[in-house]
Amino acid sequence: MSRASKITLGITTLATLGTVVIVHFQQKMERSAMHEGVIRDMEQRRLKKERQLDFDLQQALEAEFKKEQTVKDTTNSSDAGGLSNG
Repeated sequence: MSRASKITLGITTLATLGTVVIVHFQQKMERSAMHEGVIRDMEQRRLKKERQLDFDLQQALEAEFKKEQTVKDTTNSSDAGGLSNG
């Protein structure tokens, strides 16, 4: 083999190996990022479920308290905050 063909073979071999290594590491990084996304989604679902359970509990407690107590609407504009000028 001539010297030029050996150099060409060496350069193409190194370029090919470099490309394979770079692609391999890129795939690892992408796989890791995708896995982190799955973990983040699972955590968001868990939080959403937890918040929904808290909300349902609060609604049940509110309904129970409304049964036990009479609640007056204090947002009337004619009341003026319950103070009288007398």
